[in-house]
Amino acid sequence: MEEKSQKMTITKKDVSKRTARIVGEKIYLTEKVVDGVFQALREFMSEANPEVRIEIRDFGVFEVKKTKPKPKARNPKTGDIIYVPARRKTHFKAGKLLKEVLKTPLDELE
Repeated sequence: MEEKSQKMTITKKDVSKRTARIVGEKIYLTEKVVDGVFQALREFMSEANPEVRIEIRDFGVFEVKKTKPKPKARNPKTGDIIYVPARRKTHFKAGKLLKEVLKTPLDELE
């Protein structure tokens, strides 16, 4: 039986600490910048009317996309046919540099 691996969780605080180390700045200053970047991204995405594409070179693309309404979806618990209205969803597509790093075989990482 295969052992389940523990997924690592990285928080906004971890991002701020790493950013501070990379740019050689104090953590309390980079925390404000990191907070600002995430707030700006959140605002762009929530203001999307109805779609938006946020391209960050060498990292990836965040998109808000429309979904189609589903007039004949089925509730899996009850089996009832329900209507699911159109909505918006988020999508992330990795950029070229990130894709190349993620293509590295897992056995080479150990």
